[in-house]
Amino acid sequence: MGGMIPLRDASREPNRYPLATTSIIVVNALVFALEIMGGDAFVSRWALLPSAISSGHHLVTIFTAMFMHAGWMHIIGNMIFLHAFGPEVEDAMGSGRYLAFYLLCGIVAALGQVAVAPHSTVLNLGASGAIAGVMGAFLVTYPADRIKAVFFFFIFFKTTFIPAALLIGVWFVMQIFDQVGAVAATQGGGVAYAAHVSGMICGAVIARPFESFRRQWEA
Repeated sequence: MGGMIPLRDASREPNRYPLATTSIIVVNALVFALEIMGGDAFVSRWALLPSAISSGHHLVTIFTAMFMHAGWMHIIGNMIFLHAFGPEVEDAMGSGRYLAFYLLCGIVAALGQVAVAPHSTVLNLGASGAIAGVMGAFLVTYPADRIKAVFFFFIFFKTTFIPAALLIGVWFVMQIFDQVGAVAATQGGGVAYAAHVSGMICGAVIARPFESFRRQWEA
């Protein structure tokens, strides 16, 4: 079993503490604790059901589902990616704009998944779509930065530095191919790859308008 864990942007440090990114991570952790305590009833109430959204019901879950996760590995993986890419994007936008940007990407990601599988009865939950938006913004804002990452294969680990454009670009292409395979195999079940693709495209498109006036002036 192999994979990659992005750790941080090795090319720069944020000029200010990433308050919004930290707050989002804390909220995700608190909601996950509520999931554990509430069990299946809590998940069924607040996770997104595409067929319900398509019929105009439980619209609040478009928002609530982006703070929920299916298990420990799901939330840990998502928060690692958010911690790796979020602080620099927040630094470019400012905390307030960044928070609005994050939520908008999450909403677009959820709607993208619903659009692909409007009649699906598979519950959707997770911050992946919103975080994909953050990665899209990072790709637009800091494409030449190098990301410190850990590659692993079974018990073998190697720390390396990889250009952000390559790392995020490969990830995005994988999501597209995975989405095609998921639709062909299950017609909308399984991992919400459409949310990943939708979120990243949204983040890349709206990143510049959300950047702070300070950064636009410096550019």
